[in-house]
Amino acid sequence: MRILLVEDDAKLNEALAFQLKKEGFQVDACYDGEEALYYIEEQIHDLILLDRMLPLISGTEVLSRMRQARNETPVILITALGTLDDKVTGLDTGADDYLVKPFAFEELVARIRCIARRPRRMEADAQLTLGDLVYHLGENILTGPAGSHSISKREGALLEAFLRNPGQTLSRSLLLIKVWGMDSDVEEGNLDNYIHFLRRRLKSAGSSVHLRTVRGIGYRIEA
Repeated sequence: MRILLVEDDAKLNEALAFQLKKEGFQVDACYDGEEALYYIEEQIHDLILLDRMLPLISGTEVLSRMRQARNETPVILITALGTLDDKVTGLDTGADDYLVKPFAFEELVARIRCIARRPRRMEADAQLTLGDLVYHLGENILTGPAGSHSISKREGALLEAFLRNPGQTLSRSLLLIKVWGMDSDVEEGNLDNYIHFLRRRLKSAGSSVHLRTVRGIGYRIEA
């Protein structure tokens, strides 16, 4: 599970990120609402831990913009504001859970696991399409005129990034963040390898969709 941690208290942010990683979670951390929205727009996280009182843009405003954009990523609000009205406001804004500071780390992990056990909502975009290509997200299956093929999770994450942004040039740095995470020390050559793998998959599926190299910038997918 990849978690976005949004907390402006640097010490608490670092401590939570460290503990969550020890529990086996992938963690991207940021400190203000503007940076949080940048991550959230990429939709690469399974869960967001969101402080309510943030610099630049408040946590509740971040959450409100998420839900208005129909981003249904689960959110646990983490805040020192613990009155009943505060909790009702947070939940009505779209939070999935509400945790009041100070809290025990074990309780946070239990709440994360509770959300992870919930059945995922069936959405229209359970499959992504472009031209004659269909990608089934939950099954990691790619279908084209020549048939269907299973692809790896890493290939699937890369293909999903392209299919959610058809015709747009995605930079190498953005693709590395989307697929491998902010803290990964993966070499850029790995991205080139997976682009090569995907091109072979598209060819095997008989699809007219192709990945175009934009020199000096990155790649884009075109029908």
